[in-house]
Amino acid sequence: MRVAVVYNRDSRNVINLFGMPNQEKIGLATIKRLTEALRRGGHRVTAFEADKELISKLESFMPRVVKGERPGMVFNVSYGLQGQARYTHVPSILEMIGIPYVASGPLGHSLALDKVVTKMILRQNGIPTPEFAVLDTPETPIPAGLPYPMVVKPKNEAVSFGLAVVSDEDELRRSAKVIFDRFGQPVLAEQYIEGREINVGLLGNGPPEAFPPVLLSFGDGPQIYTYEDKTGRSGRQIQPVCPAPISAQSTEQAQEIAVRTFTALGLYDCARVDMRMDADDNLYVLEANSLPSLGEHGSYLVGAAHVGLDFGAFVNRLVEVASARYFGTPQPPPVDARAADRSERAFQYITQRRDAMERSLQRWVQVSSRTDDPLGLSRAAERADRIFTEVGMRSVPELTDGPEAYTWETVRGLEGGVLLLAHIDVPVVTDWVRQGFRRDPEWLYGEGVGRSRGPLVMLEYSLRALRSIRGLRRLPLGVMLYADEGRDAVQSRPLIRQAAERADHVLVCRPGTVGNGILTQRRGSRRYELAVEGDRLSPAQIGRRRTVVDWTCEKLQSIGALNSPRKRISIAALDLRTERHAMFVPHRVEVSLMMSYLQAAQADETEAAMRAALGRGGPKWHLDRLDDRPPMPDRPNNAALVEALEAAAVRWEIPLERESSAWPSVAGLVPADTAVVCGMAPVTRDRGTPDEAVQRISLVQRTLLLTEYLIGQLER
Repeated sequence: MRVAVVYNRDSRNVINLFGMPNQEKIGLATIKRLTEALRRGGHRVTAFEADKELISKLESFMPRVVKGERPGMVFNVSYGLQGQARYTHVPSILEMIGIPYVASGPLGHSLALDKVVTKMILRQNGIPTPEFAVLDTPETPIPAGLPYPMVVKPKNEAVSFGLAVVSDEDELRRSAKVIFDRFGQPVLAEQYIEGREINVGLLGNGPPEAFPPVLLSFGDGPQIYTYEDKTGRSGRQIQPVCPAPISAQSTEQAQEIAVRTFTALGLYDCARVDMRMDADDNLYVLEANSLPSLGEHGSYLVGAAHVGLDFGAFVNRLVEVASARYFGTPQPPPVDARAADRSERAFQYITQRRDAMERSLQRWVQVSSRTDDPLGLSRAAERADRIFTEVGMRSVPELTDGPEAYTWETVRGLEGGVLLLAHIDVPVVTDWVRQGFRRDPEWLYGEGVGRSRGPLVMLEYSLRALRSIRGLRRLPLGVMLYADEGRDAVQSRPLIRQAAERADHVLVCRPGTVGNGILTQRRGSRRYELAVEGDRLSPAQIGRRRTVVDWTCEKLQSIGALNSPRKRISIAALDLRTERHAMFVPHRVEVSLMMSYLQAAQADETEAAMRAALGRGGPKWHLDRLDDRPPMPDRPNNAALVEALEAAAVRWEIPLERESSAWPSVAGLVPADTAVVCGMAPVTRDRGTPDEAVQRISLVQRTLLLTEYLIGQLER
């Protein structure tokens, strides 16, 4: 599990500094011991301070999870940075953003921090606590019958801040004024219980387990635990004695009172209840510490050690306790390779390898394989071959023709099975600066990360998951990677058609849409080159004769008028280039045009209309069709394939929508009698730009989706 140790120590990284600053500090040694203990427990651990960047830090370390996947957990030892109810700040943020955490929630912390409210709740529940009064000002009258000596302390502070024992009213007023001046809050004046101080640690929930009571041996000096004692400034050593030298009856009573206090205040996971025992062995609860110190020699850990929990065991047990509260069991249920559901086992495999998937994606981004880079494409093909060979697939020589296309299949072969199609080249504008890999909490960035690299990682880990459940060898399956997407797959088309003819289902691993769509329909596209040749005209002739540029622009407007949303026909000029001689206006214009269409017959009609619009009687022109990428119409035989994918999405609550696209893909090369779906790869935004990015959660979701679908094919 990912565990983030969140604390407050040095940071003041907030928008404004105001209000009462936190004076509790956690030691660097304790933070180091915590992180090391958690790592030894098998967790992936980081540690950082809780400040205004907390959410972004957590989101980067533990991104969103899919249904059934455990999120990370925060090991919260944050006392807060400033202001009121500081213990509640981090838990409140974690509640809001949906991250589990160790220890009590905002309500329990706020009740335990308010000593007056705590005592009122204790009284309502019949739990013994010393008599008390609240001074709203230093001059507030003291109720009659409240005997001296008394203990005075701030109403809402911890760690014995401001604590003092007073023997008369003058001392009380002076101490109260110090507290008001320093802390700006009401004062709790509480009957001082002469006797021994007993601490009881608690661990767990419903009900918690009570550790053996710990006696604090104060030696000489005040028989109370002061702030100076806790911070090592008093010059004396307070010795925790465990088990406390009290009777078995008192031990049982102290533990029972501690559990009742924990429950009454609504605390979770861990706490320490501090009590005093008078000469007659009567116990009185002083307060409950909802975030007990994890200092090496503190009474809480001394009690834990007495029940066999050293620091490492205690820390990891606390994570298990919190996991049980959130998820129902301390650890994920073991996977029985013989009996467990295939889908559950594959799910565990994929979700436990999120970090590995992102590392693989980073390595793919580092492999430069632009369409015009033969060496880079060769390296990409070698890496792909290592991956697919490692998972147990074999090359298909008759469907492999490097450097244009590469095909692998399982031992069952491809015939009558599933073909997965993706490309290894990255189509980019030649002079673009190469973009390296980077991440933010929601997106992963890099050159080709969505169009090429994300699909490759999805394929790799889907196949690895199938292999882990011993399903890959039994599945008729092929993977084809082509290397000329940037050239409209002109060279690889014959092999793609041949491979698709062998399969019953074809899944084209192009990027999914930001709306979580898969594509059941894609338009085709035709690219044209229009060349217009006119006379050389000097500037003096422009007013008497039309320039070739003017004529071409007029004809482009006429061609643009052929656009028809109803027929799903669109025509656009992509580039316009001119040639001219010195001292003359351009005499030649070249225009790159693209037509998007859904039906070939309508495309033929529109092409004829384009030629008619250019007409006769003007300058010489040539309209050449350079390429034709066929469409993928919404075909009836796709129904079973799409429904199987939708059922797989429902299993893991993966958002999925049927969509269409105006852009072509190699899905149009799949024979009409073969079921095909495009857009199977992770959701991508800003594709084809320097800001291209893959959604982090979608990388996992689409891998799960593909895997679940393929498992379904095993069970056909």
